[in-house]
Amino acid sequence: MALRARALYDFRSENPGEISLREHEVLSLCSEQDIEGWLEGVNSRGDRGLFPASYVQVIRAPAAEPPPPARYANVPVGGFEPLPPPAAFKPAAQQPPPEPFPPPPAGYPFPPYGGSYQPSQGSDDDWDDDWDDSSTVADEPGALGSSYPDYEAAGGGAPGRYRLSTRSEPSLGPRGAGHPPGHPHPHGGGGAAKSSATVSRNLNRFSTFVKSGGEAFVLGEASGFVKDGDKLCVVLGPRGPEWQENPYPFQCSIEDPTKQTKFKGMKSYIAYKLVPSHTGQQVHRRYKHFDWLYGRLAEKFPVISVPHLPEKQATGRFEEDFISKRRKGLAWWMDHMCSHPVLAQCDAFQHFLTCPSTDEKAWKQGKRKAEKDEMVGANFFLTISVPTGPGASLDLQEVESQVDGFKAFTKKMDESALQLNHTANEFARKQVTGFKKEYQKVGHSFKCLSQAFELDQQAFSAGLNQAIAFTAEAYDAIGDLFADQPRQDLDPVMDLLALYQGHLANFPDIIHVQKGALTKVKESKRHVEEGKMELQKAEGIQERCNIISFATLAEINHFHKIRVRDFKSQMQHFLQQQILFFQKVTQKLEEALHKYDSV
Repeated sequence: MALRARALYDFRSENPGEISLREHEVLSLCSEQDIEGWLEGVNSRGDRGLFPASYVQVIRAPAAEPPPPARYANVPVGGFEPLPPPAAFKPAAQQPPPEPFPPPPAGYPFPPYGGSYQPSQGSDDDWDDDWDDSSTVADEPGALGSSYPDYEAAGGGAPGRYRLSTRSEPSLGPRGAGHPPGHPHPHGGGGAAKSSATVSRNLNRFSTFVKSGGEAFVLGEASGFVKDGDKLCVVLGPRGPEWQENPYPFQCSIEDPTKQTKFKGMKSYIAYKLVPSHTGQQVHRRYKHFDWLYGRLAEKFPVISVPHLPEKQATGRFEEDFISKRRKGLAWWMDHMCSHPVLAQCDAFQHFLTCPSTDEKAWKQGKRKAEKDEMVGANFFLTISVPTGPGASLDLQEVESQVDGFKAFTKKMDESALQLNHTANEFARKQVTGFKKEYQKVGHSFKCLSQAFELDQQAFSAGLNQAIAFTAEAYDAIGDLFADQPRQDLDPVMDLLALYQGHLANFPDIIHVQKGALTKVKESKRHVEEGKMELQKAEGIQERCNIISFATLAEINHFHKIRVRDFKSQMQHFLQQQILFFQKVTQKLEEALHKYDSV
């Protein structure tokens, strides 16, 4: 006999692979064994897919002894307590549906946020030196990161460090040892139905919204200590929410890439000299140090667009053209880092800029401290401080409209940037090869004509012959000008486009975090309207969504601000270089023209 189940509650599918259920609907099960709280089956409309195991009751033959429920068969030892058997549930009219997807246990191996980032894997800058051994210097007594007392044990705080939490429910003990939030506890009072409803978790536990910690923060699961130095302030500016400006702005130059060796010449690498303007002290960094820093920042700041580094290259790393191109790319990257009010003040970035190149112990201490940063994931959002008071609240419908508009903008900009990059690259190729060749062919033809005229030994034709020969040389020189010109105007444009294509690739994930938070707000409002959730709890979800929305809008405004600055400067540079180029061409032609005056 085919396995069947009866739906206890309505369920609306929100992700691919799910099917919707109607209360009292009878379904056919593909298997009675659930997969992390989900069953697969076919509903009465013939749709096949996944649905929450806790939303249905398996229909069994009357004579058969019902086996113990397998709803939480996949929960690890020490995990969440299972729900009571379906028969123990109250009627659907009295009790809201349980949470369809319980939070994963502690230690669940999620990949780090920002899946597009991959650290160096044995290419040009391996982590093979004493700066990065397996020891953890930060764990040693007196090392960085141990200067703050144990507040949990002391039961108190200290100036400049505050305990923040978004939890709105009584503590359930250590994660994985309590009961899943949103379900009535088997040993406690059932409570009112209004307070028992919860906002569901995403089925896709590997989505950006989940991996970034945005979901846990919005649902009130973040808790941690925030130091004054970790606070990120959003203020209201003339264009809306903006990151608070860095009170001590600075720049950093990248100069003199030099080839260095180690292990008696067996290992070679390129070191770049960095000179921050706020210290004036030069330090040397390899590409692997940039790569490490990028990885830390991309993981820590899920709602900030960390600029991408120039691409790695396995071969030809010591060629002059490649080194020059990478230095220019790193200079653009450094400019965007220093220009960002949040990234510029980040401890990891400051450590990267200021730690002396020769102090290996200090470098490892700062590196381990950055890698042990607790203000990541859901706790990162605790560090964001947003405007309060009259006129500081956000209209979520207006926010959604602005974010949708920016999403359309980034899509169009990305398409245009790709097109311009392709056009510029093709035009540069033609200048370097085709135009140079064609102009020099013209010059060669004039030279042949001059040589033919020289066969006439008449004195009065000598001036003409020299003038034509000079014209040939002028066209040959113009060909060289065309070949060299892309380095002056088109290459810088393409370098800028490459940097912005990295930013544009970041924003879908940033927007996804904001959209995920907004979805939770809408779901909580629906629960309030249905009388299944207390208004105070829904307001907490909306307040936390506002924090993410403020940060997202601040990042969007910063992107537009820096975009206008960069493209204005770059277009001015491009046109100035074009004018200089054609002035040089004109000068060559005028010099050739004047040669005929004396003929």
